[in-house]
Amino acid sequence: MIRLITYIVLSLAISLGAAWLISLEGNLTIDFAGYRMQPSIGATILALIAIIIISILLFVIFRKIISTPKHLAKIAKEKKKDSGIKALNEGYIALLAGDGEKARKLAKQAQEKLQQNSGAKLLEARCDLLLGDMNNARENYRALISNPDTSLAALHGLFEQANAQKREDVALTFVSKAYQLDPSSAWAQSALFGAMTKTQQWQKALDVITKSSPKNTQQRQEKTRKQALLRTAIAQELENSDPNSAQNNVKLALKLLPDFVPAALIGAQIHINRNEIRKASSLLRRLFNITKHPQIAQLYIGAQSGASAIDQLKRAKELIGEKSDDAQIALVLANAAINAYEWSMARNILAPFISNPSQNICLALAQIEEGQNADEGKARNWLAKAVHAPRDFAWVGDEIISDAWEPISPISGNFDVFEWKTPPSAIVTKQFKGATASPKEQLEEKLLPSISSDEPDKSASSS
Repeated sequence: MIRLITYIVLSLAISLGAAWLISLEGNLTIDFAGYRMQPSIGATILALIAIIIISILLFVIFRKIISTPKHLAKIAKEKKKDSGIKALNEGYIALLAGDGEKARKLAKQAQEKLQQNSGAKLLEARCDLLLGDMNNARENYRALISNPDTSLAALHGLFEQANAQKREDVALTFVSKAYQLDPSSAWAQSALFGAMTKTQQWQKALDVITKSSPKNTQQRQEKTRKQALLRTAIAQELENSDPNSAQNNVKLALKLLPDFVPAALIGAQIHINRNEIRKASSLLRRLFNITKHPQIAQLYIGAQSGASAIDQLKRAKELIGEKSDDAQIALVLANAAINAYEWSMARNILAPFISNPSQNICLALAQIEEGQNADEGKARNWLAKAVHAPRDFAWVGDEIISDAWEPISPISGNFDVFEWKTPPSAIVTKQFKGATASPKEQLEEKLLPSISSDEPDKSASSS
């Protein structure tokens, strides 16, 4: 309604304006080529307005005609660009779907239609990598390194190619270059950290993780943990060669993770090696109160060199008390009693756990039966139960059971895989530095003397 009223008002205004111009008095004399014209002033003005409007329309039409080829070329270019973008999109979809051949074909189409688009070149290189065409992949990636916009992506591709070919030194070179270009790059940080830890270059790995910038609470916690573990790994490496530096790293590790048992064990052992028993005991007592970890208790009990079994039992009772509700801690206390030949005490300590004993508790009970009562039958019974009993806590990672924490897995080379927990029943104990003998091996070791001594009797009876 408003538009209609506006149209009517404008039409009336134009009509009134035209009528006013026509009604203007006076004539204009024009002499041209022997002709004389004397139109009125209003008609002359209307004619000029008409001529201007017609001129403008003719100019617009002429301009359209002149610019038509350029316009058609622009339309064709836009169509080609749209077609290239479509090929690029479909190529990435095919790549993610695992169809390398189709993706590479679409990547080449995209390169033909998008001459300056580096994404198409990256797509082709990625397809070559997927299809195992390493030579073409390498050439395509190398062509993109000189471009600042694609250099990081190209180095990432070359890094993955080197990893696929198991060329670890070359992969390290590429990731180092990527890290130099952009230290904030998440993949470069992660890959360089992994390479440094696999090769046990703890200080360089620590430098990488220290320079990282976590974005949330979880990442900050992960950074703190990695720093603590790396400090512990450095301390473990320097424990014998440079105990002062090792102790400093232990302090920094415990400042980051106050309850990290492996760091405390290394620090306490350094104190013990220096005969600083009070410092070692203080550190171990503080960690034991936090963690109730059996390895802390074991080291505390044996901290004094040359101490008798009675003195060690006193230290055990001083730290743990007369008994413990924790099976692993009770086992440490019971073993101290066994070493001191306090058989009844050891039996009473383990009594609450007899209904569902672990393997090491079974072995301890076998020792008690043999030592207190010389009852080899009951001892053998407990040894037999040990084979099928639940396993005791240990450092477990990558299907390895270890009696000592290690910063990386000797199987996969991965960092921070060992946890203090009950090993799964199907896990196989593998021997390496720090590995624990399996209960079956311990059982065979205990049974071997008695079996060999029984053999003459068996042969006699059979004859």
